[in-house]
Amino acid sequence: MCGDDGERIDQRPLPGQAKGVGSDATHDFRIPSIVPGDMDHGPSDVSGRTTVGYRVLARKYRPTSFADLIGQEPMVRTLRNAFASGRIAQAYMLTGVRGVGKTTTARIIARALNYEPLEAGEGAASGPTLDLSAEGRHCRAILESRHVDVIEMDAASHTGIDDIREIIEAVRYRPAEARYKIYIIDEVHMLSKAAFNGLLKTLEEPPEHVKFIFATTEIRKVPITVLSRCQRFDLRRIDADVLVRHLAGIAAAESIAAEEEALRMIARASEGSVRDALSLLDQAIAHGGGAVRAGEVRAMLGVADRARVVDLFEKVMAGDVAAAIGELDDQYAEGAAPEMVLTDLAGFVHLVTRLRLVPETAQDVSLSEVERVRGAEFAAKVAISELSRAWQILLKGIAEVEGSPKPLAAAEMVLVRLAYAASLPSPEDIIRRLEDAEPIAAASGPIAPVGTGSGSGSGSGLGARSAIAPGTGPVRLAAAGVASGQPRRETVAQDPVADLPQPASLSDVVALAAAKRDIKLQTALERFVRIVRFEPGRIELSLADGAASDLVHDLSQKLSEWTGRRWVVAVSRAVGEPTLREQAAARRSALIDDMRRHPAVSAILETFPGAEIVDVRVEADPAVTDVAVPTDAPTDEEDESQ
Repeated sequence: MCGDDGERIDQRPLPGQAKGVGSDATHDFRIPSIVPGDMDHGPSDVSGRTTVGYRVLARKYRPTSFADLIGQEPMVRTLRNAFASGRIAQAYMLTGVRGVGKTTTARIIARALNYEPLEAGEGAASGPTLDLSAEGRHCRAILESRHVDVIEMDAASHTGIDDIREIIEAVRYRPAEARYKIYIIDEVHMLSKAAFNGLLKTLEEPPEHVKFIFATTEIRKVPITVLSRCQRFDLRRIDADVLVRHLAGIAAAESIAAEEEALRMIARASEGSVRDALSLLDQAIAHGGGAVRAGEVRAMLGVADRARVVDLFEKVMAGDVAAAIGELDDQYAEGAAPEMVLTDLAGFVHLVTRLRLVPETAQDVSLSEVERVRGAEFAAKVAISELSRAWQILLKGIAEVEGSPKPLAAAEMVLVRLAYAASLPSPEDIIRRLEDAEPIAAASGPIAPVGTGSGSGSGSGLGARSAIAPGTGPVRLAAAGVASGQPRRETVAQDPVADLPQPASLSDVVALAAAKRDIKLQTALERFVRIVRFEPGRIELSLADGAASDLVHDLSQKLSEWTGRRWVVAVSRAVGEPTLREQAAARRSALIDDMRRHPAVSAILETFPGAEIVDVRVEADPAVTDVAVPTDAPTDEEDESQ
């Protein structure tokens, strides 16, 4: 067939049974039915003839219809029902990570909205349709981004209000050829605040012949006022198994021999992005000289062999430091980056954890046989606490390796840390050992100095601590002068903190401040502090309005000075208890209410209309007067009423 410029354009037929993935995991692989003409032709040679240039796989196999999309079935189902019922939105917002098909989907939606059959006949679509199996009048121009009524704009380079003003002026005019005038704005989150504000009114009430399609990777940067005017579709990452079958179908269509393990590595490295996967496949074909082999893909990506990663995990968890470092050095010599080795190791730790908690993970087709079998073996014998500890160490270690001037040395130190941590007992084991251990009888005399003799300098600290039996009384320590021949003296070790006050509540702290004559701190604690949690050495509080900015620091510093221990004072978002002033006021109000209900007081109030109870003093209950609550002085009229 011929394009708009009269030049002949090739039309690729659909292949028969190139096994792969269509719109879902059960469909056969499809080569896009429309091949854009401006992509088929390269530069002209000296004779003026057009030469055919190479097109990368990401462009060659770009979907041209909804049947070609993979992994986006919820969106396709919603659009199909909307088109069938005529409930077509005025604006669509497509969001997702890179390479999942946002811009491509926008063009397909534009093609569906403006679809008109080449030849009108019985059964031909007369309006917007998702059935794009046959090429329409405007399809090729829309897919090639050259249709006069489908305007694509990159918001990254057109961010200002002037660019939006052009759109606002142009929407008044009807489309020149197609059914709708469609504006596709890519990376819409890059628009300025003024541009978004200028677009709001047109976006809310556009003319009937105008549709907007937005695409963005940063949906959180789009104002909520814009999102509320759009129908939003979140394009999902493509599952690894779907992506592997899709890559296999493309490799078969290109007559490229591809190993399944190599395709799994590419799918894993692409992280659900189809464009990234096709770009890596293109690179792997060139790297392998027309074939895609696992070893060459591994070297190209700089990743470690999955089987060797499993071996490294086994050596590290067994505490074999020398073997683990040797394995890391061997992989580094073969081209694997240290941070990638640790990343793959962390990934295997996560896999083992999932296999232990979710056994169905073993059914993931993207897993190799080594990962599936040996991962299940480790999941059966490695405790969750060990896996969690290994994950934390690796997570921190990867960041250290990436920021280190010597990545290999940093990675080795991470493995050393991981190997020694793997041999540490869990908290449950420590508690069980302490409970099973027999108590050691306390010595009646002074404890002999540990490590006397020539070889005592290298004694184990753990052994020294285990020689001291726990007791309830004070520990008697031998004086240092015994070794030099001075008379032996026994002194009782005294804790200097024991004689200092140790407050257990906010009221104790207020009393301590009063005793120290710190009236400013005392008043601030009574008026502004709401206790969330009070523990020895730690206070969590919230502050009432009007509190000084340095109150928390002042409280922590004064408590440390007065008690002889370090106090941590933290501000919490929780509301906390009422302040001491508020508690005292509540108690006073409750007492006044009780007095009003007293028969004698009630009779007095009825006898003297307008009389009020100003205060209640109960001398038998000193808690009422712990915190003074200022009351207004009674007026002359109140004195007379009393």
